[in-house]
Amino acid sequence: MSVEHAVAAMERQARACANMDAGLYHDLLVRAAADVRAGGPCASVTEGYDDLPLDAVVPLRILGGVHALVLTGQAPDLARFYPSAGGTYSPADADAAWAALRALLADRRDDVRAWLPRPPQTNEVGRANLLLAGLLHAVAGTGDRPVRLVELGASAGLNLRADRFRVEADDFAWGPADSPVRLPGAWRNGVPDWLRDAAAAHPELTVVERLGCDVTPLDPGSPEGELALRAYVWPEHTARAGRLAGALELARRVPARVEAAGAADFLAGIAPRPGTLTVVWHSVMRQYVPADEWARVTAELDRLASAATADAPVAHLLFEPYPDQGPDHFQLRARLGDADERLLATAHPHGLPARAA
Repeated sequence: MSVEHAVAAMERQARACANMDAGLYHDLLVRAAADVRAGGPCASVTEGYDDLPLDAVVPLRILGGVHALVLTGQAPDLARFYPSAGGTYSPADADAAWAALRALLADRRDDVRAWLPRPPQTNEVGRANLLLAGLLHAVAGTGDRPVRLVELGASAGLNLRADRFRVEADDFAWGPADSPVRLPGAWRNGVPDWLRDAAAAHPELTVVERLGCDVTPLDPGSPEGELALRAYVWPEHTARAGRLAGALELARRVPARVEAAGAADFLAGIAPRPGTLTVVWHSVMRQYVPADEWARVTAELDRLASAATADAPVAHLLFEPYPDQGPDHFQLRARLGDADERLLATAHPHGLPARAA
C-alpha cells in the first residue's frame, strides 16, 4: 500500500509540473515513480513518509532538498540541467538528468531526507497579485483606514510586504514604480472594474502592522532561510526566482514579524483594533493544516468577523484551491466583516495571471 501511495504521489506531482511549465521536474518525477516501484534509491528516500496524504506533496519536499544541493554546488552532475544553477534542459536530456538524480539520491540520502519533515515553504511572491487585489477590495469596502496585515502560514513573511510590490497589466499599474518586485501580466482578459476603481481611489496604502505565523517560520535574512526559499522555486521558473530575489531585498528593508505558532493559536490572540482595518489573509496553505485545527481557525475567523465594527473593520482574504470546482479552482475569496464570502477571481496556482470571476 505504501509503495503504490508513494508512486501515486510522484505521478500526481509530475502531472502538476507538466501543467505548470516545469518539464524537468515532470520528467524526473515520472522516472522517480518507476524507481519507487522498483525499490530503488527514491524508495529509500521516501521511507517513512510514503503514507502521508497526497496534499503533503512529499515529492516537492524531496525536490527541494535536491535543489538545495544543486544551488550550493554539491551536485554538479545534476546542476548542468538546472537553469537556476546556470544549466539548460530539454526533453532529450531526461535520461541523463534522471541518472544524475538517481545517483545523488543514493549518495546523499540523509541530506535529502532532512527536508522531508517540513512542508514546502515557497512563500510564492506571485500570489501577492491576488492578495493585493483582495486588499484593495477590502479597503474600498470598509473605508480608508490604516491596515494591519495578518498572515496565516506566512513562511518567511515575504508577502507581508506586498503593498511594496508593483502589479502591472494592460493599461494598469499599482504599487511603487521603483519596487524590486514586479508582477507583470497580472490579469488575463482585462483588469476587473472593481479593482481599477479601488486602485485609483487608493494609489497608496498605509500599513501599520505586519504580523504572521508559521509552524516553522523561515528567516529571510539568514543564509539557511534564503536557501530554503530559493530551493522550493522550481529550477526552470527563472522569473519566479527573480521575484523572490526582489522580495528578499524588500525583507531586508521593511520589518515584519512571523511568530512560530499554529494558525488557530495565533488567531486567538488577534482582535479588531479601532481606527484600523485588520486583514487576515493566507494563500495555498490550508491543505497543510490538519482538519481539526482548521475547524478552530474557522471558529476564530468567525469570532473576528462578529467582533468587527464600523470603526474596527475586519477582512478575511484567501487564495486557496477548491479542487471540486473545475479547472479554475485556485480562487481568491473575500469576506468583509460578517458578510457572506465573495468569489473575486481565479488564477494560476502561482498567482500570475489572474482572471476576474
